[in-house]
Amino acid sequence: MYGLVNKAVEELVIDKFGLEKWEAVKKRSGVDVEFFISSEPYDDEVTYALANAVGEEVDIPLSEVMHALGEWWVLKTAKEKYGSLLVAGGSNLKEFLLHLPVFHNRISLIYPRLTPPEFRVTHVVENGLRLHYYSKRQGLKEFVRGLLFGLSKLYETPITLTEPFDEATGDSQAVFGIAW
Repeated sequence: MYGLVNKAVEELVIDKFGLEKWEAVKKRSGVDVEFFISSEPYDDEVTYALANAVGEEVDIPLSEVMHALGEWWVLKTAKEKYGSLLVAGGSNLKEFLLHLPVFHNRISLIYPRLTPPEFRVTHVVENGLRLHYYSKRQGLKEFVRGLLFGLSKLYETPITLTEPFDEATGDSQAVFGIAW
């Protein structure tokens, strides 16, 4: 994953728990990087090691760490780094979600070695839709759930999520029913 993701983990930990806790997370994870370069790709294992170490250091399940990181990503990282892309994605939550399948195409112009997930939207109704998520990476479903709740907060549109549906799901794919 790109350094921007690892920087988001760092910023989340420092903001919520302080610099000392971040140093403890780095030590526990075995990640010996002084600072992450946003535009440089890092092995996915670096990100996973950091996320696991956060959970161990603050005594919360990894799923909660990933969910919190997803919300942080939308409300802090994406808002600050990709504000114009978020605005271009739609003026409300429904519009943004409908445009989500092409969102990573724009991001890929900035990060050419990006391995983005794929999204597909189905069952669109006035107050909801189904969002199909597919990834080559394992273990990011809770991150995506956090992203969705972050988008909910960004667009000031409370949501409920249901999952799974009868379609095949696993650790690298899911179908989220989103209602607002």
